[in-house]
Amino acid sequence: MALLRNGRRPVSSQDNSWPGFVDALSTMLLVIIFLLSIFMLAQFFLGQALSSKEDILDKLRAEIFDLQDSLAIQQQINNDLNIEFNRISSDLQEANISKEDLTARILELESDLADAQGKSTRVKRTSEEQIQAIRDLEKRYRESTATLAREKQLTQAANRKIDLLNHQITTLRKQLSVLNAALEASELKDKEQRASIHNLSQRLNAALASKVQELNQFRSEFFGQLKKVLGNRSDIRIQGDRFVFQSEVLFSSGSATLGPAGQNEMAKLATALKQISANIPKNIDWVLRVDGHTDILPIRTEQFPSNWDLSTARALSVVKYLISQGIPPERLAATGFGQFHPLDARSTPDALKRNRRIEMRLTQR
Repeated sequence: MALLRNGRRPVSSQDNSWPGFVDALSTMLLVIIFLLSIFMLAQFFLGQALSSKEDILDKLRAEIFDLQDSLAIQQQINNDLNIEFNRISSDLQEANISKEDLTARILELESDLADAQGKSTRVKRTSEEQIQAIRDLEKRYRESTATLAREKQLTQAANRKIDLLNHQITTLRKQLSVLNAALEASELKDKEQRASIHNLSQRLNAALASKVQELNQFRSEFFGQLKKVLGNRSDIRIQGDRFVFQSEVLFSSGSATLGPAGQNEMAKLATALKQISANIPKNIDWVLRVDGHTDILPIRTEQFPSNWDLSTARALSVVKYLISQGIPPERLAATGFGQFHPLDARSTPDALKRNRRIEMRLTQR
């Protein structure tokens, strides 16, 4: 209070003006650095622009120099052309003068030529007739000479052909004599071979007849024993050289599996066949052929798409069963004929039944 009354302000114990001065100074330095940076960037971009413009100006100066050189060359060529044009014009004038002189000279020469042609026309006619006659004579001479030359060539060629033919005839005669001798020898040999073949054929026929007779003997014996074993049944019969089983005896309808009755009958057949085969000589190559036959009624199942498949499957089923009964597989053959070899061509129930069959035949391979 005493100080206030004395008109004096209180003095602070610390001075705060320096930090504010430092802050202002640092802000000013930042502004100056920022301005300097902008100035340097402006200087850089300005230098780049000036440099590119100087390059463009240098290229333009070079193009101007090239155009000036081309213009100078073109002016020189134009001057040369003008000089040449003046020279050609002068030559053309001189040529026109010479042309007039030549035209007058040509007219004079044409007049002289007309007079000369009138005088030489008569002489030319006579000389042309003589020349034509000489040409005709020369043409006839050339034609005669050419004809004579051709005739000489033809004569020479004909003589050569005659000589060649004579040589070939001589050679053919020699070959013919050799062939005649070979033919006579071949005919003699052929006669001998025919006689030998005839003898062999007779012997072979005799041997075959003997084998067939032996096989027929065993076949008859086999059929006889088989008939005794199987009994007198109407559905099992002998027909010619075949033993015929009705399919109903062995298989059910549409099946290729041997039923119990069929297995029983095939077992009897296998027993008889084994007894007979023990007596058949080993040199007789026999085989029991099993043929399957069906009627004409078609079958279309997944297992049997056709009658042919059914007949073959049935024959094969019989063969497999005979093998299981001890018959050697090399002595058996299975064949399917389908509906194509009927015993009765009719379509009655009895005919269809007769055609459904298994045939067995003892034969040679």
